[in-house]
Amino acid sequence: MSDRKTRVGELIQRELSDAIHSRWRAESVAITITGVDIAHDLKKSRVFYSVIGNREAVARAGKFLMSIRNELRYIMGKNVILKFTPEIKFVYDPSVERGMRLLSVMDELKEKEAAEVAAYDASLAEDLKTQKDQDCDGTQHQSQSEEEE
Repeated sequence: MSDRKTRVGELIQRELSDAIHSRWRAESVAITITGVDIAHDLKKSRVFYSVIGNREAVARAGKFLMSIRNELRYIMGKNVILKFTPEIKFVYDPSVERGMRLLSVMDELKEKEAAEVAAYDASLAEDLKTQKDQDCDGTQHQSQSEEEE
């Protein structure tokens, strides 16, 4: 990806995010613009977004973004000076959702491993206690009260 294309994409991402979150606060509270992929000729862009919530929230966010797409393009055209203002196509980005699922699976594995280590440590401590109570020849130590009898 060229340097100019990357810089323009980042600028568009920042401008769109600022416009969405300042002008439509209530509707955009759960929406995050995660990236922008712009064509080589800078005439078309794919704007990736993620949403906090369930599938219904994702659908609502998609409809909302499509309904304000032309207004966002107008705002972007005023704030970003380019020969052509790129067309905007919104694309849902499930990578954040996948990342959250992955983190929860990793947390579950970590808890399971911690429980297994604790169980192993407990059995090891019990084995050491049993070995300590035995002589080298395998006979049990007698307590002092048993020896006195």
